[in-house]
Amino acid sequence: MERDSQLELYEAVAARLKEAHTRVRSLQVPEGVRMALSRKLLVVTAAAKHDLKDAATRLDRLMKDLDEGRFPEDD
Repeated sequence: MERDSQLELYEAVAARLKEAHTRVRSLQVPEGVRMALSRKLLVVTAAAKHDLKDAATRLDRLMKDLDEGRFPEDD
């Protein structure tokens, strides 16, 4: 049973990561902002390999920031 819930969480995180990558690619923002967001997505992807629940939490936070138009500064 635990394995089934873990698999469902993995599938949900994978689908949301795909959605997040698509959204970041389509944003009309400076390249530096897009790169910062891409790095955040890479961190979430790496976290998913070790701690799926933490990755899901990080991804939720990132998606909320995207929804609310909060982007990193362009350096």
